[in-house]
Amino acid sequence: MGVETVTILRVAETLSMPGFVDAHCHAFQRALRGRGGGGDFWAWRDLMLAEAERQTPETVRQEYTLVYRELRDAGYTAVGEFHYLGFDEALAAAEAAAEAGVRIVLLLSAYARGGLPRFRQESVTAYLRQVEELRGRGLAVGLAPHSVRACPPDWLQEIGRYAADDRLPLHIHADEQPREIEECLAEHGIRPIELLDRTGCLSERTTVVHATHANGDELDLLARAGARVCACPTTEANLGDGFLPVERVCTRGIGICIGSDSNVRIDPLEELRELEGIARRQSGRRNVLPVGTLLSCGADEGAGALGLDSWDYVEVDLDHQSLRGVEDVFEALVAGCGAGVFV
Repeated sequence: MGVETVTILRVAETLSMPGFVDAHCHAFQRALRGRGGGGDFWAWRDLMLAEAERQTPETVRQEYTLVYRELRDAGYTAVGEFHYLGFDEALAAAEAAAEAGVRIVLLLSAYARGGLPRFRQESVTAYLRQVEELRGRGLAVGLAPHSVRACPPDWLQEIGRYAADDRLPLHIHADEQPREIEECLAEHGIRPIELLDRTGCLSERTTVVHATHANGDELDLLARAGARVCACPTTEANLGDGFLPVERVCTRGIGICIGSDSNVRIDPLEELRELEGIARRQSGRRNVLPVGTLLSCGADEGAGALGLDSWDYVEVDLDHQSLRGVEDVFEALVAGCGAGVFV
């Protein structure tokens, strides 16, 4: 279903193309937009935890519907909701996505320690029972150990084994912040992605979210496993996470997908433009990722990360002022358009 392999249909003054796939979303964090401008990531995290604590199934159903409609209007037609608010809230998120007309994969988070009590399961067995119940209700699900901070090695081993046996996506935050790496080294003597490799959590169905501070050895592990990276450039900029080493990721053949993450911005074209912009700043060259590759990052790679084989198309308004007089619509989309071009 990739943009380079499908037939593009022009009807009247619109152009039909595969919708974008939001591979990493925390919909409740949309409420933090415009708040918490000072401090570092860890200060922001305190604000985020307070927002998470107030959530109920009712607020999730209502507020996620609005967020998912905003995603849909921006050109996203599928979303991976990285969810750690509770089981009933996960069901509410699925209802919200259905109402908004967005395909959802629930990336149910495993949380052994840290965070809020509502995030945590009493055991990895209890976590996997929740996954089974969601699957039994016919919902698309992925495994999502929150991080190596939240899940000790025995949890990671069990979750990695389950994902492998049932061929399910496995998503995890890793190497987002230097402190996270320092704490992993202090506890385990190795870096986060090295720990994922040791515990059997790296495969072609694994997506590592952020990886902004991954080193060369860790990137080699991702490449060897066939794993992906999910970049969330607008959120990473907002939180001061740093820059994904884009060119080093690409030269190793590691797939990149995108996510709206905290939803400080909801615009897949901006995520892709930032991804290429980072690569240009780091390399001093233009066109590090060709336009077709960038559009594939926005659609096919995200679908692969979520285990989707189909998702909806979107329509581009060719009469939009951002596209007036352009020679190459796709080049113009990535280089100079916002989500307002979609109808």
